[in-house]
Amino acid sequence: MSAKKKIGIFSSLGSDIPSAIVVFLVALPLCLGIALGSGAPLFAGLIGGIIGGIVIGALSGSQLSVSGPAAGLTSIVIVAITKLQVYEAFLLAVVIAGIFQVILGFLKAGILGDYIPYSVIKGMLAAIGIILIIGQVPHLLGYVAEDANPYERIWEAILNFSPVALGIGALSIAIQLVWDKYLVKLGKVFKLIPAPLIVVLLAVGINEWLKESNPATALDATLLVSIPVAESFNEFLSFFTHPDLSYLSNFAVWSTAITIALVASLETLLNIEAADELDPYQRVTPTNRELKAQGTGNILSGLIGGLPLTSVIVRTSANVNAGGKTKMSAIIHGLLLLGSVAFIPKILNLIPLAGLAGILIYTGYKLAKPAIFKEMKQRGNDQLIPFVITIVAIVATDLLVGILIGCVVGLFFVMRSNFKSAVFVVNDENRYLFRLRKDVSFLNKPIVKRKLEKVPKNSYVVIDATRADYIDKDVIEVIEDFITHAPLKNIQVELRQSLYKEQGFTTKGTTSVTGAIQDMVNLK
Repeated sequence: MSAKKKIGIFSSLGSDIPSAIVVFLVALPLCLGIALGSGAPLFAGLIGGIIGGIVIGALSGSQLSVSGPAAGLTSIVIVAITKLQVYEAFLLAVVIAGIFQVILGFLKAGILGDYIPYSVIKGMLAAIGIILIIGQVPHLLGYVAEDANPYERIWEAILNFSPVALGIGALSIAIQLVWDKYLVKLGKVFKLIPAPLIVVLLAVGINEWLKESNPATALDATLLVSIPVAESFNEFLSFFTHPDLSYLSNFAVWSTAITIALVASLETLLNIEAADELDPYQRVTPTNRELKAQGTGNILSGLIGGLPLTSVIVRTSANVNAGGKTKMSAIIHGLLLLGSVAFIPKILNLIPLAGLAGILIYTGYKLAKPAIFKEMKQRGNDQLIPFVITIVAIVATDLLVGILIGCVVGLFFVMRSNFKSAVFVVNDENRYLFRLRKDVSFLNKPIVKRKLEKVPKNSYVVIDATRADYIDKDVIEVIEDFITHAPLKNIQVELRQSLYKEQGFTTKGTTSVTGAIQDMVNLK
Protein backbone atom coordinates (compact mmCIF):
# COMPACT_ATOMS: atom_id res chain seq x y z
CA MET A 1 0.00 0.00 0.00
CA SER A 2 1.20 3.49 -0.72
CA ALA A 3 2.80 5.27 2.20
CA LYS A 4 0.82 8.38 1.32
CA LYS A 5 -2.59 6.74 1.50
CA LYS A 6 -4.77 8.25 4.22
CA ILE A 7 -5.88 5.70 6.81
CA GLY A 8 -9.10 6.70 8.55
CA ILE A 9 -9.35 6.25 12.32
CA PHE A 10 -12.99 5.15 12.37
CA SER A 11 -12.79 3.07 9.20
CA SER A 12 -9.94 1.09 10.80
CA LEU A 13 -11.78 0.18 14.00
CA GLY A 14 -12.37 -3.33 12.65
CA SER A 15 -8.59 -3.85 12.88
CA ASP A 16 -7.84 -1.58 15.83
CA ILE A 17 -10.31 -3.07 18.33
CA PRO A 18 -8.99 -6.67 18.09
CA SER A 19 -5.46 -5.30 18.19
CA ALA A 20 -6.29 -3.22 21.28
CA ILE A 21 -7.51 -6.35 23.07
CA VAL A 22 -4.23 -8.14 22.31
CA VAL A 23 -2.19 -5.13 23.49
CA PHE A 24 -4.31 -4.92 26.65
CA LEU A 25 -3.59 -8.59 27.42
CA VAL A 26 0.14 -7.92 26.96
CA ALA A 27 0.12 -4.65 28.89
CA LEU A 28 -1.85 -5.78 31.95
CA PRO A 29 0.75 -8.22 33.35
CA LEU A 30 3.61 -5.96 32.24
CA CYS A 31 2.16 -2.92 34.07
CA LEU A 32 1.89 -4.98 37.25
CA GLY A 33 5.27 -6.63 36.75
CA ILE A 34 7.14 -3.39 36.06
CA ALA A 35 5.59 -1.74 39.11
CA LEU A 36 6.68 -4.77 41.13
CA GLY A 37 10.20 -4.58 39.70
CA SER A 38 10.33 -0.84 40.39
CA GLY A 39 9.47 -1.16 44.06
CA ALA A 40 6.36 0.97 43.47
CA PRO A 41 2.71 0.30 44.35
CA LEU A 42 1.22 -2.09 41.79
CA PHE A 43 -1.66 0.33 41.29
CA ALA A 44 0.91 2.87 40.03
CA GLY A 45 1.79 0.58 37.12
CA LEU A 46 -1.84 0.37 36.06
CA ILE A 47 -2.25 4.14 36.30
CA GLY A 48 0.78 4.53 34.05
CA GLY A 49 -0.66 2.09 31.53
CA ILE A 50 -3.97 3.95 31.46
CA ILE A 51 -2.35 7.37 30.95
CA GLY A 52 0.10 5.96 28.39
CA GLY A 53 -2.73 4.49 26.36
CA ILE A 54 -5.39 7.18 26.52
CA VAL A 55 -3.49 10.46 26.94
CA ILE A 56 -0.22 9.82 25.11
CA GLY A 57 -2.06 7.74 22.52
CA ALA A 58 -4.30 10.71 21.73
CA LEU A 59 -1.53 13.34 21.70
CA SER A 60 1.19 11.38 19.93
CA GLY A 61 1.83 11.70 16.22
CA SER A 62 2.63 7.99 16.04
CA GLN A 63 -0.14 5.74 14.77
CA LEU A 64 1.28 2.47 16.15
CA SER A 65 3.42 3.29 19.19
CA VAL A 66 1.99 2.21 22.56
CA SER A 67 3.24 3.93 25.71
CA GLY A 68 3.25 2.88 29.34
CA PRO A 69 5.56 1.96 32.22
CA ALA A 70 8.82 0.69 30.74
CA ALA A 71 11.29 -1.93 31.90
CA GLY A 72 14.05 0.52 30.97
CA LEU A 73 13.13 2.81 33.84
CA THR A 74 12.85 0.19 36.60
CA SER A 75 16.40 0.69 37.86
CA ILE A 76 15.94 4.47 37.99
CA VAL A 77 12.58 4.22 39.76
CA ILE A 78 13.70 1.74 42.42
CA VAL A 79 16.81 3.81 43.21
CA ALA A 80 14.78 7.04 43.29
CA ILE A 81 12.09 5.63 45.58
CA THR A 82 14.75 4.22 47.91
CA LYS A 83 16.66 7.52 47.96
CA LEU A 84 13.65 9.78 48.39
CA GLN A 85 11.88 7.36 50.78
CA VAL A 86 8.57 9.18 50.30
CA TYR A 87 6.55 8.07 47.25
CA GLU A 88 4.87 11.47 46.96
CA ALA A 89 8.34 13.05 46.54
CA PHE A 90 9.05 10.62 43.72
CA LEU A 91 5.76 11.59 42.05
CA LEU A 92 6.91 15.21 42.13
CA ALA A 93 10.07 14.16 40.28
CA VAL A 94 7.91 12.46 37.64
CA VAL A 95 5.86 15.64 37.14
CA ILE A 96 9.01 17.78 36.81
CA ALA A 97 10.47 15.23 34.37
CA GLY A 98 7.34 15.59 32.24
CA ILE A 99 7.74 19.36 32.22
CA PHE A 100 11.36 18.96 31.10
CA GLN A 101 10.22 16.66 28.27
CA VAL A 102 7.66 19.19 27.04
CA ILE A 103 10.41 21.84 27.06
CA LEU A 104 12.70 19.48 25.11
CA GLY A 105 9.93 19.07 22.57
CA PHE A 106 9.64 22.82 22.07
CA LEU A 107 13.44 23.05 21.85
CA LYS A 108 13.26 20.52 18.98
CA ALA A 109 15.42 17.98 20.81
CA GLY A 110 13.84 15.12 18.88
CA ILE A 111 17.16 14.41 17.17
CA LEU A 112 18.75 13.50 20.53
CA GLY A 113 18.59 9.76 19.89
CA ASP A 114 20.61 10.08 16.68
CA TYR A 115 23.75 10.97 18.67
CA ILE A 116 23.86 7.89 20.91
CA PRO A 117 26.25 5.20 19.60
CA TYR A 118 24.72 1.86 18.68
CA SER A 119 27.02 0.05 21.11
CA VAL A 120 25.84 2.23 24.00
CA ILE A 121 22.17 1.66 23.13
CA LYS A 122 22.68 -2.11 23.08
CA GLY A 123 24.65 -1.88 26.31
CA MET A 124 21.87 0.11 27.95
CA LEU A 125 19.25 -2.48 26.96
CA ALA A 126 21.44 -5.38 28.11
CA ALA A 127 22.10 -3.68 31.46
CA ILE A 128 18.38 -3.14 31.94
CA GLY A 129 17.87 -6.84 31.27
CA ILE A 130 20.47 -7.83 33.86
CA ILE A 131 18.97 -5.46 36.45
CA LEU A 132 15.51 -6.88 35.78
CA ILE A 133 16.74 -10.43 36.31
CA ILE A 134 18.58 -9.60 39.53
CA GLY A 135 15.66 -7.60 40.87
CA GLN A 136 13.10 -10.33 40.26
CA VAL A 137 14.98 -13.32 41.69
CA PRO A 138 13.54 -12.78 45.21
CA HIS A 139 9.97 -12.64 43.88
CA LEU A 140 10.62 -15.69 41.73
CA LEU A 141 11.65 -17.55 44.88
CA GLY A 142 8.60 -16.36 46.79
CA TYR A 143 10.40 -14.04 49.19
CA VAL A 144 8.99 -10.64 50.09
CA ALA A 145 10.79 -8.15 52.33
CA GLU A 146 10.43 -4.46 53.07
CA ASP A 147 13.98 -3.75 51.93
CA ALA A 148 13.67 -2.41 48.38
CA ASN A 149 17.27 -3.26 47.46
CA PRO A 150 17.11 -6.55 45.51
CA TYR A 151 20.86 -7.17 45.81
CA GLU A 152 20.53 -7.53 49.59
CA ARG A 153 17.52 -9.84 49.34
CA ILE A 154 18.78 -12.53 46.98
CA TRP A 155 20.71 -14.53 49.57
CA GLU A 156 17.83 -14.40 52.06
CA ALA A 157 15.44 -15.42 49.28
CA ILE A 158 17.57 -18.47 48.49
CA LEU A 159 17.53 -19.52 52.14
CA ASN A 160 13.79 -18.91 52.55
CA PHE A 161 12.34 -19.79 49.15
CA SER A 162 8.83 -21.09 48.54
CA PRO A 163 8.77 -24.30 46.42
CA VAL A 164 5.34 -23.39 45.02
CA ALA A 165 6.42 -19.87 44.03
CA LEU A 166 9.62 -21.20 42.47
CA GLY A 167 7.60 -23.80 40.55
CA ILE A 168 5.18 -21.19 39.22
CA GLY A 169 8.04 -18.85 38.31
CA ALA A 170 10.05 -21.56 36.56
CA LEU A 171 6.96 -22.71 34.65
CA SER A 172 6.32 -19.09 33.60
CA ILE A 173 9.79 -18.78 32.12
CA ALA A 174 9.58 -22.20 30.42
CA ILE A 175 6.22 -21.38 28.81
CA GLN A 176 7.57 -18.15 27.31
CA LEU A 177 10.69 -19.89 26.00
CA VAL A 178 8.68 -22.66 24.34
CA TRP A 179 6.08 -20.19 23.07
CA ASP A 180 8.64 -17.94 21.36
CA LYS A 181 10.90 -20.69 20.07
CA TYR A 182 8.38 -23.25 18.87
CA LEU A 183 4.68 -22.43 19.18
CA VAL A 184 4.69 -19.10 17.31
CA LYS A 185 5.98 -21.01 14.28
CA LEU A 186 2.89 -23.22 14.23
CA GLY A 187 0.41 -20.57 13.14
CA LYS A 188 -1.03 -17.09 13.43
CA VAL A 189 -3.12 -18.01 16.50
CA PHE A 190 -0.02 -18.40 18.65
CA LYS A 191 1.35 -15.10 17.37
CA LEU A 192 -1.83 -13.28 18.36
CA ILE A 193 -2.12 -14.81 21.84
CA PRO A 194 0.47 -13.18 24.12
CA ALA A 195 2.56 -15.60 26.15
CA PRO A 196 2.37 -13.37 29.29
CA LEU A 197 -1.41 -13.84 29.30
CA ILE A 198 -1.02 -17.65 29.29
CA VAL A 199 1.53 -17.33 32.08
CA VAL A 200 -0.85 -15.26 34.22
CA LEU A 201 -3.80 -17.59 33.63
CA LEU A 202 -1.79 -20.71 34.48
CA ALA A 203 -0.23 -19.09 37.55
CA VAL A 204 -3.67 -18.11 38.85
CA GLY A 205 -5.10 -21.53 37.98
CA ILE A 206 -2.34 -23.43 39.80
CA ASN A 207 -2.63 -21.37 42.97
CA GLU A 208 -6.44 -21.52 43.00
CA TRP A 209 -6.29 -25.32 42.54
CA LEU A 210 -3.88 -25.56 45.48
CA LYS A 211 -6.27 -23.49 47.60
CA GLU A 212 -8.97 -26.05 46.97
CA SER A 213 -6.93 -29.26 47.10
CA ASN A 214 -4.18 -28.45 49.59
CA PRO A 215 -4.62 -25.01 51.22
CA ALA A 216 -1.45 -25.34 53.30
CA THR A 217 0.72 -25.27 50.16
CA ALA A 218 -1.04 -22.39 48.39
CA LEU A 219 0.61 -18.97 48.24
CA ASP A 220 -0.60 -16.57 50.88
CA ALA A 221 -1.78 -13.03 50.19
CA THR A 222 1.70 -11.52 50.64
CA LEU A 223 2.88 -13.40 47.54
CA LEU A 224 -0.02 -12.26 45.35
CA VAL A 225 -0.81 -9.03 43.52
CA SER A 226 -2.37 -6.52 45.86
CA ILE A 227 -4.19 -3.54 44.40
CA PRO A 228 -6.91 -1.72 46.33
CA VAL A 229 -10.53 -2.74 45.79
CA ALA A 230 -13.09 0.08 45.88
CA GLU A 231 -16.61 -0.33 47.22
CA SER A 232 -17.70 3.01 45.75
CA PHE A 233 -16.65 5.56 43.14
CA ASN A 234 -15.45 8.01 45.79
CA GLU A 235 -13.35 5.30 47.39
CA PHE A 236 -11.89 4.48 43.97
CA LEU A 237 -10.85 8.13 43.56
CA SER A 238 -9.17 8.02 46.97
CA PHE A 239 -6.72 5.39 45.70
CA PHE A 240 -4.93 7.96 43.54
CA THR A 241 -1.98 9.65 45.25
CA HIS A 242 -0.54 13.08 44.48
CA PRO A 243 2.91 14.69 44.56
CA ASP A 244 4.05 16.56 47.65
CA LEU A 245 5.13 20.07 46.64
CA SER A 246 7.01 20.53 49.92
CA TYR A 247 9.85 18.52 48.36
CA LEU A 248 10.47 21.11 45.62
CA SER A 249 13.64 22.27 47.38
CA ASN A 250 15.01 18.71 47.59
CA PHE A 251 18.00 18.35 45.26
CA ALA A 252 17.43 14.60 44.91
CA VAL A 253 13.98 15.30 43.44
CA TRP A 254 15.45 17.49 40.72
CA SER A 255 18.33 15.13 39.91
CA THR A 256 15.83 12.25 39.67
CA ALA A 257 13.59 14.35 37.41
CA ILE A 258 16.46 15.17 35.05
CA THR A 259 17.48 11.51 34.91
CA ILE A 260 13.93 10.34 34.17
CA ALA A 261 13.43 13.05 31.53
CA LEU A 262 16.64 12.23 29.67
CA VAL A 263 16.37 8.44 29.82
CA ALA A 264 12.62 8.36 29.10
CA SER A 265 13.10 10.73 26.15
CA LEU A 266 15.99 8.70 24.78
CA GLU A 267 14.16 5.40 25.16
CA THR A 268 11.05 6.88 23.54
CA LEU A 269 12.97 8.25 20.56
CA LEU A 270 14.67 4.91 19.98
CA ASN A 271 11.40 3.02 20.28
CA ILE A 272 9.61 5.47 17.98
CA GLU A 273 12.29 4.90 15.35
CA ALA A 274 11.78 1.14 15.71
CA ALA A 275 7.98 1.58 15.51
CA ASP A 276 8.28 3.53 12.26
CA GLU A 277 10.40 0.73 10.81
CA LEU A 278 7.71 -1.80 11.79
CA ASP A 279 4.90 0.30 10.29
CA PRO A 280 3.71 -1.42 7.08
CA TYR A 281 2.47 1.96 5.84
CA GLN A 282 5.88 3.60 6.39
CA ARG A 283 4.50 6.56 8.31
CA VAL A 284 7.02 8.83 10.02
CA THR A 285 6.43 10.03 13.59
CA PRO A 286 7.23 13.70 14.37
CA THR A 287 9.76 13.28 17.18
CA ASN A 288 9.36 16.72 18.75
CA ARG A 289 5.61 16.23 19.01
CA GLU A 290 6.29 12.85 20.60
CA LEU A 291 8.42 14.45 23.30
CA LYS A 292 5.60 16.88 24.08
CA ALA A 293 3.07 14.02 24.23
CA GLN A 294 5.30 11.94 26.49
CA GLY A 295 5.96 14.92 28.72
CA THR A 296 2.24 15.64 29.06
CA GLY A 297 1.62 11.98 29.87
CA ASN A 298 4.30 11.98 32.57
CA ILE A 299 2.93 15.16 34.12
CA LEU A 300 -0.54 13.62 34.42
CA SER A 301 0.81 10.24 35.54
CA GLY A 302 2.85 11.88 38.30
CA LEU A 303 -0.09 14.03 39.39
CA ILE A 304 -2.30 11.01 40.11
CA GLY A 305 0.26 8.51 41.39
CA GLY A 306 1.50 6.69 38.28
CA LEU A 307 4.91 5.53 37.12
CA PRO A 308 7.00 7.41 34.52
CA LEU A 309 6.17 6.49 30.94
CA THR A 310 7.88 5.90 27.61
CA SER A 311 7.02 4.40 24.28
CA VAL A 312 7.33 0.62 24.82
CA ILE A 313 8.57 -1.57 21.99
CA VAL A 314 7.03 -4.80 23.41
CA ARG A 315 3.49 -3.36 23.29
CA THR A 316 4.16 -1.56 20.03
CA SER A 317 5.34 -4.73 18.27
CA ALA A 318 2.31 -6.59 19.68
CA ASN A 319 0.11 -3.84 18.22
CA VAL A 320 1.73 -4.15 14.79
CA ASN A 321 1.62 -7.95 14.78
CA ALA A 322 -2.05 -7.93 15.77
CA GLY A 323 -2.92 -5.73 12.79
CA GLY A 324 -3.36 -2.32 14.43
CA LYS A 325 -3.58 0.52 11.95
CA THR A 326 -4.16 3.77 13.88
CA LYS A 327 -3.69 5.30 17.32
CA MET A 328 -7.21 4.16 18.28
CA SER A 329 -5.70 0.78 19.18
CA ALA A 330 -3.49 2.38 21.86
CA ILE A 331 -6.35 4.52 23.16
CA ILE A 332 -8.79 1.58 23.39
CA HIS A 333 -6.18 -0.54 25.19
CA GLY A 334 -5.90 2.25 27.77
CA LEU A 335 -9.67 2.27 28.23
CA LEU A 336 -9.61 -1.51 28.74
CA LEU A 337 -6.94 -1.11 31.43
CA LEU A 338 -9.09 1.52 33.14
CA GLY A 339 -12.07 -0.83 33.04
CA SER A 340 -10.07 -3.69 34.55
CA VAL A 341 -8.87 -1.50 37.45
CA ALA A 342 -12.35 -0.14 38.09
CA PHE A 343 -14.40 -3.32 37.74
CA ILE A 344 -12.25 -6.46 38.20
CA PRO A 345 -9.55 -5.62 40.79
CA LYS A 346 -10.44 -8.73 42.82
CA ILE A 347 -9.53 -10.92 39.84
CA LEU A 348 -6.22 -9.10 39.42
CA ASN A 349 -5.42 -9.78 43.06
CA LEU A 350 -5.39 -13.52 42.34
CA ILE A 351 -2.19 -13.23 40.28
CA PRO A 352 0.95 -14.70 41.97
CA LEU A 353 3.94 -12.34 42.07
CA ALA A 354 6.16 -15.25 41.01
CA GLY A 355 4.31 -15.40 37.68
CA LEU A 356 4.94 -11.72 37.04
CA ALA A 357 8.58 -12.20 38.09
CA GLY A 358 8.86 -14.96 35.47
CA ILE A 359 7.55 -12.54 32.81
CA LEU A 360 10.08 -9.87 33.76
CA ILE A 361 13.01 -12.29 34.04
CA TYR A 362 12.27 -13.59 30.55
CA THR A 363 12.00 -9.98 29.31
CA GLY A 364 15.39 -9.31 30.90
CA TYR A 365 16.85 -12.40 29.25
CA LYS A 366 15.72 -11.23 25.81
CA LEU A 367 17.42 -7.87 26.43
CA ALA A 368 20.70 -9.44 27.59
CA LYS A 369 20.82 -12.80 25.85
CA PRO A 370 24.23 -14.25 24.84
CA ALA A 371 23.53 -13.71 21.14
CA ILE A 372 23.74 -9.94 21.70
CA PHE A 373 27.20 -10.26 23.26
CA LYS A 374 28.27 -12.47 20.34
CA GLU A 375 26.98 -9.90 17.85
CA MET A 376 28.91 -7.08 19.52
CA LYS A 377 32.08 -9.19 19.59
CA GLN A 378 31.77 -9.82 15.86
CA ARG A 379 31.51 -6.07 15.29
CA GLY A 380 34.98 -5.56 16.74
CA ASN A 381 36.52 -4.14 19.91
CA ASP A 382 35.47 -0.59 19.05
CA GLN A 383 31.87 -1.80 19.50
CA LEU A 384 32.38 -4.52 22.14
CA ILE A 385 34.33 -2.44 24.66
CA PRO A 386 31.86 0.51 24.86
CA PHE A 387 29.04 -2.07 25.01
CA VAL A 388 30.56 -3.94 27.97
CA ILE A 389 31.65 -0.78 29.80
CA THR A 390 28.14 0.67 29.44
CA ILE A 391 26.67 -2.48 31.00
CA VAL A 392 29.12 -2.48 33.91
CA ALA A 393 28.70 1.26 34.50
CA ILE A 394 24.89 1.09 34.55
CA VAL A 395 24.77 -1.94 36.85
CA ALA A 396 27.37 -0.38 39.18
CA THR A 397 25.88 3.15 39.20
CA ASP A 398 22.64 4.10 37.48
CA LEU A 399 21.21 4.38 34.00
CA LEU A 400 22.08 8.01 33.24
CA VAL A 401 25.64 7.83 34.59
CA GLY A 402 26.18 4.55 32.76
CA ILE A 403 24.96 5.98 29.46
CA LEU A 404 27.21 9.04 29.83
CA ILE A 405 30.22 6.81 30.59
CA GLY A 406 29.35 4.63 27.61
CA CYS A 407 29.08 7.67 25.34
CA VAL A 408 32.50 8.94 26.47
CA VAL A 409 34.07 5.55 25.78
CA GLY A 410 32.27 5.34 22.43
CA LEU A 411 33.51 8.85 21.55
CA PHE A 412 37.05 7.79 22.42
CA PHE A 413 36.89 4.92 19.92
CA VAL A 414 35.42 7.20 17.25
CA MET A 415 38.26 9.68 17.78
CA ARG A 416 40.77 6.83 17.84
CA SER A 417 39.44 5.48 14.54
CA ASN A 418 39.51 8.91 12.92
CA PHE A 419 42.98 9.55 14.35
CA LYS A 420 44.39 6.33 12.94
CA SER A 421 42.80 6.70 9.52
CA ALA A 422 43.26 10.44 9.04
CA VAL A 423 46.92 10.20 7.95
CA PHE A 424 48.03 7.47 5.55
CA VAL A 425 51.75 7.17 4.76
CA VAL A 426 53.46 4.73 2.37
CA ASN A 427 56.82 4.74 0.66
CA ASP A 428 58.71 2.90 -2.05
CA GLU A 429 62.45 3.50 -1.78
CA ASN A 430 62.81 7.30 -1.99
CA ARG A 431 59.24 8.02 -3.03
CA TYR A 432 56.67 8.92 -0.35
CA LEU A 433 52.94 9.37 -0.38
CA PHE A 434 51.26 11.29 2.48
CA ARG A 435 47.49 11.05 2.11
CA LEU A 436 45.28 13.11 4.41
CA ARG A 437 41.76 11.71 4.83
CA LYS A 438 38.57 12.64 6.66
CA ASP A 439 39.19 15.13 9.48
CA VAL A 440 42.83 15.84 10.28
CA SER A 441 42.79 17.49 13.71
CA PHE A 442 45.52 18.98 15.89
CA LEU A 443 45.80 15.53 17.49
CA ASN A 444 47.36 14.32 14.24
CA LYS A 445 49.99 17.07 14.26
CA PRO A 446 52.71 15.06 16.10
CA ILE A 447 52.48 12.03 13.79
CA VAL A 448 52.46 14.21 10.62
CA LYS A 449 55.46 16.18 11.88
CA ARG A 450 57.37 13.05 12.91
CA LYS A 451 56.73 11.26 9.60
CA LEU A 452 57.77 14.28 7.55
CA GLU A 453 60.97 14.71 9.56
CA LYS A 454 61.93 11.10 8.76
CA VAL A 455 61.84 11.69 4.98
CA PRO A 456 65.47 11.29 3.81
CA LYS A 457 67.43 13.52 1.44
CA ASN A 458 66.89 13.33 -2.32
CA SER A 459 63.33 12.02 -1.94
CA TYR A 460 60.16 12.70 -3.84
CA VAL A 461 57.05 13.43 -1.71
CA VAL A 462 53.42 13.69 -2.71
CA ILE A 463 51.14 15.23 -0.08
CA ASP A 464 47.59 14.41 -1.15
CA ALA A 465 44.91 16.49 0.61
CA THR A 466 42.15 15.87 -1.92
CA ARG A 467 40.31 13.42 0.36
CA ALA A 468 40.41 15.50 3.53
CA ASP A 469 37.19 17.16 4.66
CA TYR A 470 38.97 19.30 7.23
CA ILE A 471 42.62 20.01 8.08
CA ASP A 472 43.52 21.82 11.29
CA LYS A 473 45.58 25.01 10.91
CA ASP A 474 48.37 23.53 13.06
CA VAL A 475 48.74 20.61 10.63
CA ILE A 476 48.71 22.99 7.65
CA GLU A 477 51.51 24.97 9.29
CA VAL A 478 53.62 21.81 9.76
CA ILE A 479 53.16 20.84 6.09
CA GLU A 480 53.96 24.33 4.82
CA ASP A 481 57.12 24.46 6.97
CA PHE A 482 58.18 21.11 5.48
CA ILE A 483 57.57 22.37 1.93
CA THR A 484 59.53 25.55 2.63
CA HIS A 485 62.57 23.72 3.99
CA ALA A 486 62.43 20.68 1.67
CA PRO A 487 64.87 22.14 -0.91
CA LEU A 488 67.58 22.19 1.78
CA LYS A 489 67.52 18.35 1.72
CA ASN A 490 66.92 18.21 -2.07
CA ILE A 491 63.39 16.91 -1.49
CA GLN A 492 60.85 17.50 -4.22
CA VAL A 493 57.31 18.04 -2.92
CA GLU A 494 53.99 18.04 -4.69
CA LEU A 495 50.97 19.30 -2.77
CA ARG A 496 47.70 18.06 -4.24
CA GLN A 497 44.50 19.89 -3.35
CA SER A 498 40.97 19.38 -4.64
CA LEU A 499 39.61 22.10 -6.88
CA TYR A 500 36.35 21.88 -4.96
CA LYS A 501 37.80 22.16 -1.43
CA GLU A 502 39.66 25.03 0.09
CA GLN A 503 41.96 23.44 2.66
CA GLY A 504 43.72 26.66 3.66
CA PHE A 505 47.20 26.02 2.22
CA THR A 506 49.12 29.09 1.03
CA THR A 507 52.33 27.34 -0.07
CA LYS A 508 52.59 25.93 -3.57
CA GLY A 509 54.46 22.65 -3.87
CA THR A 510 56.74 21.84 -6.80
CA THR A 511 55.25 19.79 -9.58
CA SER A 512 57.36 17.43 -11.66
CA VAL A 513 57.81 13.84 -12.80
CA THR A 514 54.22 12.85 -13.58
CA GLY A 515 55.15 9.16 -13.64
CA ALA A 516 56.46 9.30 -10.08
CA ILE A 517 53.24 10.94 -8.93
CA GLN A 518 51.19 8.17 -10.52
CA ASP A 519 53.39 5.60 -8.78
CA MET A 520 52.65 7.28 -5.47
CA VAL A 521 48.93 7.11 -6.12
CA ASN A 522 49.19 3.45 -7.11
CA LEU A 523 50.74 2.69 -3.71
CA LYS A 524 47.53 3.60 -1.86
